[in-house]
Amino acid sequence: MTTFSHGSSTYLWGCLDGMKTLLVLGGTGKTGSRIARRLKAAGLPVRTASRTGGDVHFDLDDPASWTPALDGVTAAYLVEPSLSASTDHRVRIPRLVTEAVTAGVRRLVLLSAPRAGEDGHPLHAAEQAVRGSGVDWTILRPQWFAQNFSEGPWRPGILAGTLALPTGDGRTPFVDAEDIAEVAVAALTEDRHSGRVYDLTGPRAISFGAAVGLIARATGRTIRHVDVDPAAFIERQVAAGAAPDVARLLTELLVSIANGSGAALSADVERALGRPPRAFETFVTETAAAGHWN
Repeated sequence: MTTFSHGSSTYLWGCLDGMKTLLVLGGTGKTGSRIARRLKAAGLPVRTASRTGGDVHFDLDDPASWTPALDGVTAAYLVEPSLSASTDHRVRIPRLVTEAVTAGVRRLVLLSAPRAGEDGHPLHAAEQAVRGSGVDWTILRPQWFAQNFSEGPWRPGILAGTLALPTGDGRTPFVDAEDIAEVAVAALTEDRHSGRVYDLTGPRAISFGAAVGLIARATGRTIRHVDVDPAAFIERQVAAGAAPDVARLLTELLVSIANGSGAALSADVERALGRPPRAFETFVTETAAAGHWN
């Protein structure tokens, strides 16, 4: 059995005998790139898969690309990159799960979302497929990523000085993608996370106004959060090229924050890693020092 340390956690690899390749879907994305970096630093064989930039080409709409990606894989990190009604997102991950298990994958870690256990949620079918796969599984349900402010959809507003979102004064516990990645690595390589659903949050819920204020102070710039009408926000997203169903879904999620949903805290980061989640202030300080908002 091979044992190695990473940060405050120890990962046990002996549970995955034989072929030991780990597959990371979305390996160039926010969580996937961080997961792959940790696995590579630990000396584990990892294969990143994405439409562009990964070790192998992978497209959920092209099953022909699945077989090369799954070859020799014992554990896989799964992510559904699109919830658009124009894609077959409700069946793509379930079909992939079936093929992965047939190919010999014995551990699945799914990046899901809050409330995905409910019927009607776009990721409900994916969760059910993973749960019923017959192999070890872990489901991660993170709240809004802190990195959305620095390498995601909210960065342009931060750089422009005005982040306009229909969130009002609602609060949410932004979770650091570094924490999500560390939990995913543990789930991919440790037995004790099998059969667990982790709700991943930061240590406290804050409003978008407070979040933007912290970024403004760290960067020395004038930045503000402005609440906008949901209908106007949908129109703006569609005008920028978003599909109408995607724009409506995003708006509904943001409005739910304004309505007080999603402010609850979870201790699951600490349960999984044995340490508290990273504070949003830590993310802001490190990101500003790295120049991502220059």
